Amino acid sequence: MMNKDMLKNVHKHGFNESEIYDAYKIFFGTLVSESRLKIINLLRNGKKNVSQIMNELKMDQTIVSHDLARLKKCGFVTCEVKGKYRYYRLNQKTIKPLMSLIDYHMSQYCIHILHEMKGGKR
Repeated sequence: MMNKDMLKNVHKHGFNESEIYDAYKIFFGTLVSESRLKIINLLRNGKKNVSQIMNELKMDQTIVSHDLARLKKCGFVTCEVKGKYRYYRLNQKTIKPLMSLIDYHMSQYCIHILHEMKGGKR
């Protein structure tokens, strides 16, 4: 459940609780895709164009383009045009710091589960 201050702020902007949970689904649904997660992690190292993403991740152009469209629509990445190329970069204000926080959380609370599933303890 959201805390009361968060709900007040959200309601002040005209969103009801149902809309917020629907927005959560969109946000976390964006992170469910393995290919989108790979793109996000690649872009943590700096901006890339579609060809660079395709080559470095060995992914099909159609998949990369569709994933970038979803990431852009949801504000995970920004796009800048330089000449005939579009360069994609992680949203520096929200997603880049969020990914660092997620890394910390995973290292503290999730990675041991992965090791247990594989039968090896660290």
